[in-house]
Amino acid sequence: MLRQRVITAAWLAPLALLGLFGLQGGAFAAFTAFIVLLAGWEWGNLSGLPGRATRGVAVAVLGGAMLTLWLADLATSTAILAVGVVGWVINLWWVTGHPERQAQWSPTAVRLAMGLWVLLPTWVGFNLLRESGAVWLLFVLLVVWGADIGAYFCGRAFGRRKLAPKVSPAKSWEGVYGGMAVTASLAVAFALAHHWSPGATLLLVVLTLIVTMASVLGDLLESMLKRHRGIKDSSQLLPGHGGVMDRIDSLTAAVPCFALFFSWLVSA
Repeated sequence: MLRQRVITAAWLAPLALLGLFGLQGGAFAAFTAFIVLLAGWEWGNLSGLPGRATRGVAVAVLGGAMLTLWLADLATSTAILAVGVVGWVINLWWVTGHPERQAQWSPTAVRLAMGLWVLLPTWVGFNLLRESGAVWLLFVLLVVWGADIGAYFCGRAFGRRKLAPKVSPAKSWEGVYGGMAVTASLAVAFALAHHWSPGATLLLVVLTLIVTMASVLGDLLESMLKRHRGIKDSSQLLPGHGGVMDRIDSLTAAVPCFALFFSWLVSA
């Protein structure tokens, strides 16, 4: 398994970095749309759709929605991002109330709708951040990675209080705090490197911590859906790593959240 993980990472990481930072405009939108469509295929399984044909229809609907947004010049729309953030507030309600509120989201139609407000704003957020400059896209990626790394090591070393034992038993509040410490430090370093004012630095730190918590929620949401379906991975598209959703679950919440409040940063 370790050998397979290394092999997959060896070709996947350079390809992802090339696509995210080497492409712009329509080419970037098409690249990220392809990733989101792969995640959409897996979401069909998480939603309980039977068979490839019905999942293919779901992917076609998602692809049609993205194409419509692109043609309508809404591929960077903050309104879509706002819908996504509202959707994540609903997701938070369901995750924190699991399993008592499971009946509210378990119908396949509801999970499919959930997929739209999770995946479409993710694509829009990627487009907006890339259009605003690769440094902002890099920043949000580093925030998510830093949150994961900080949570992993602090959780292993100090984890005592369970974060959401009925959703993801391995996660702890101590791990979350460790991730927040890492990402807050990253925000301060970023602001200092760009000679930001104290007020703008404080704003960046606050928003970074919000995005950090959003990334944790993204991870928990997918864990809840997989637990409901009785599966370990969203798919086997990435040998040794599971599926695309397993790799971008945190980003699906962090990217729309950060992109929506991006205007606050640039005006500070």
